[in-house]
Parts: sequence; C-alpha cells; structure tokens
Amino acid sequence: MPSELQKKLDYVNAYRENRLKAAQDVLENPSLFSELVSICFSPEDKNNHKACWILEFVSYEELHWLQPHLDFFCLNLKILKDESSMRPIAKVVQLLVKSHYKKNENSISLSENNLQDIIEASFDWLINDVKVATKAYSIRTLYVLGNHYDWIHPELKVIIDKDFGDHSAAYKAVAKEVLKKIK
Repeated sequence: MPSELQKKLDYVNAYRENRLKAAQDVLENPSLFSELVSICFSPEDKNNHKACWILEFVSYEELHWLQPHLDFFCLNLKILKDESSMRPIAKVVQLLVKSHYKKNENSISLSENNLQDIIEASFDWLINDVKVATKAYSIRTLYVLGNHYDWIHPELKVIIDKDFGDHSAAYKAVAKEVLKKIK
C-alpha cells in the first residue's frame, strides 16, 4: 500500500507551482522528511526524481533537516544516474557546502567523509556526460571546497579549460565566473 508521501508524489509534475505545493506539504508535515530523503536515493522508485525536486525546495527552507541524514545522503550521491534527480541534488549539495563553511549557529556540519563523498560526486558530475545545470552547480560547489582543499582549484581549472569549448553559453558563463575567482 503506497504511503501518504508516495500518493502525493504520484500527482507531482514538473510545473514549479506543483512542486512547491508538494514541498509545502512536507514542510507542514516534517514526519514525511525521512521517507522523502529515502525515496531520493531509491532509483528504482518511479517517484525518485520527483522526490529530488521536492527535497530541493524543502532544503531552501529547512536545510538543517538534512543534518541527521547527511551520512546516508552523501554516501549515496554516486548512485544517482537520472538527470532529473541529479540536478536538484547537485543544488542541495551546493547549499550544504555553502552552509558548512558559513560557520554560524544554523550551519550544517559535514564530516570529512561527507566532504570527500561530495567532492567525488561533484567531480564525477563535472566530467561525465550530464546536463549543464548539474555541471554548473558542481563547478560552484567545487570552487567553495577548493577554498579549503588546496588541490581542488588546480584540478577544477584543468577540467574547465579542457571542456570549455565543448559546452553551452550557460556552462561558459559559470566557468568564466569561477575561473576569474580562482586566478
């Protein structure tokens, strides 16, 4: 028997308004959050990509809800293969990393293992054949991480320089922005 969350996800479509409504349902019912995270990393679930869309919107409001799930979340980044799942999760990863390095009372605390999983997934998304939005989030995430791991910026620069000519204007805009900051 499908859960309450699964029933809600069955009715979600790509329209932003529709995704926001589903996210609002989760925000109003925090007990649904653990199941949402679980579905995000269940590629065999037909609603997997929809759960990822919703997690992105929930994370804008309540990123700290992910704190108890970070080991699971980060460890499973590499299992995502569907473009519709990767893009929103890459955005959540960017939010997590930015929060981790903000260091205030609301900051997310990522372990060294979490950070290594994020670095690995971000580089994988950057060098593999995935859509531009996922690559753009990965570039920005790696830039932030490169401020704390001195080997990342040189590697990031090499990849961006090598791939620059093969990508769209959107990729080039993010690449230029980050390259300017690195130099």
